[in-house]
Amino acid sequence: MNLASLLETYGDHWVLAMGGAVIGLMFGFSAQRSKFCARAAVIECCEGQWRQKFAGWLLAFAVAMLMVQLAISFGLLKPESSRHLGSQGSISGAVLGGLMFGMGMIMTRGCASRLIILSGNGNLRALLSGLVFAVTVQATISGALAPARQFMASWWLVDGGPQRNMLNALGASSWMGLAIGLLFLGVAIWRFRVAGGTKPLIWGNVFVGVAIALGWFFTQWIASASFEPIPLQSLSFSSSSAEWLTRVLYTDTAPRFGFDAGLLPSVFVGSYIAAFLFGEFKFEGFQTENKLGHYLTGAVLMGFGAVLAGGCTVGAGMSGGVVFSNTAWLTLLSIMAGAALTYRFLKSIGAPT
Repeated sequence: MNLASLLETYGDHWVLAMGGAVIGLMFGFSAQRSKFCARAAVIECCEGQWRQKFAGWLLAFAVAMLMVQLAISFGLLKPESSRHLGSQGSISGAVLGGLMFGMGMIMTRGCASRLIILSGNGNLRALLSGLVFAVTVQATISGALAPARQFMASWWLVDGGPQRNMLNALGASSWMGLAIGLLFLGVAIWRFRVAGGTKPLIWGNVFVGVAIALGWFFTQWIASASFEPIPLQSLSFSSSSAEWLTRVLYTDTAPRFGFDAGLLPSVFVGSYIAAFLFGEFKFEGFQTENKLGHYLTGAVLMGFGAVLAGGCTVGAGMSGGVVFSNTAWLTLLSIMAGAALTYRFLKSIGAPT
């Protein structure tokens, strides 16, 4: 059965959901095995170690960037119409939202994707934080927090178009993107050689990067054959969290199934399968040192910051970063800055980090 027949038989949105589910399983399984975590990478940098967590995160980013930029250079991927490049963006939203997200990421001990991975491992703290994160995202999109988000985002807007692509702004091409990806890959390999790294850690992060690239390739493939407007996108966990919250609470008014609908639950399942197979699944609750308010405050900061910035570490920072969206890179750098400052502050006062 070819793609056109598949779309005609099952419908565009169900095919998108099925593809999102397969890619989500890959991401969830690989991220669990590699302990993929942006927070841990930032903490290593703050401690001046630059070891396996940093190398693993950078390896995943480099693999995704090389695959995406190679596809762009051969005309196989055209992300110009994606929200990262084709839609209006906000510089103020990227910076302020990124800082808030980074603060929350330290307080909840994981970014949005990491909370899903940990939840699949039986971590009830992550599950509760993830639920609060989803509620806050929905409130920030169209609820009580929406006016504040719109006000802050309006301070510095940028129009969609070629100028949002940093490579275009610099007068470069996708070959410059490939060069940057190769540089990141070289740094990651160097740090792994210095710090060491097991095969599950290395290959797990490689497949995390592959999953991010596959998200772009799959939605481009569907868009090329569909008669409906299909948004080009890759992995994102803020919008998908809010979508599933709406689907659970308001079944009649929930959005149609699509890529995000298949993605989020399958990431949870992929992480659970990996944890179960390798004997790492166990229920964990709040201990004396785990402050409930600390986690929930962080989850609220992450939820508001993710919507204001246009995504999380994966949805904006990595998925948008590999197509060199200017706001995505600002978001990624701001998340790292917010996380580093918060980590150092909490450590200085003896608070949990």
